[in-house]
Amino acid sequence: MLEIKSTKHGAELTSIKLNGIEKLHQGNEILDENGKPYWGRHAPILFPIVGKLKDNKTQINGNIYEMTQHGFARDMDFKDLGNNKYLLESNSETLKKYPFEFELYVEYMVKENELTTQYTVINKDDREMLFGLGGHPAFICDYSSGNYELEFGDNETNIEFYKLQDGLIKTETITSILEDNKIKLNKDIFNEDAIIMKKISSNKVMLKNKKANKTELEFNFKGFPYLAIWSKKGAPFVCIEPWQNHTDSVKSNGVFSEKENILKLKKDEKFTCKYKVIFY
Repeated sequence: MLEIKSTKHGAELTSIKLNGIEKLHQGNEILDENGKPYWGRHAPILFPIVGKLKDNKTQINGNIYEMTQHGFARDMDFKDLGNNKYLLESNSETLKKYPFEFELYVEYMVKENELTTQYTVINKDDREMLFGLGGHPAFICDYSSGNYELEFGDNETNIEFYKLQDGLIKTETITSILEDNKIKLNKDIFNEDAIIMKKISSNKVMLKNKKANKTELEFNFKGFPYLAIWSKKGAPFVCIEPWQNHTDSVKSNGVFSEKENILKLKKDEKFTCKYKVIFY
């Protein structure tokens, strides 16, 4: 049986337990050898941008706005609607950074050993709204041991891999890290920050402990065109991140409407997406 906990701050999950065993990284409670947290978050929501803006600035409708990495939603208090459902509405604070009126709903739904995370964005503005959206859950995993791998659900022949430079995506691909349709995790894999994937055929990946011959979880990201993986050096977790769009390119011109795969909604239109994780 799966049990979850969440908080109105960032509408963030704080615990996922399967039969009493924690599956989600516990943020500030998990310390490195120097007594400092590896990473203080659990599963932040990325909105209204995914990743970084070049120079932390972007141009929207001719005006310049500033936003820090992954946007502001993860650092704001949502309205608690009950039953692990939350709402963030635009306000005077958000409008200084992002000039659109919106509603962002986040809902967590549990069924036996399955957890579904659903995002719904509604444009409450009088003009077309542009936005980014993504998830960033961190699952407990001693990836540095070399015992873990990510296996894709379908045979991947066209997948492209990208790395970052100062938080911005490089324009050239890197050599494929696929082996037998798997990404083999090791202690050096995140030396250059996150790995971003495009042109993915699969709708799901499985996190496997090959030493124990066990599937830890199955991550279904159908409807998300990008997937990223990330962790801190030596940290006991790995993030599997479904993205609707991604961080600015190193060659970005800074125009928000020209970001790759930027999402667009007309007045009162709604966008919904969800990802599902099955725990074992």
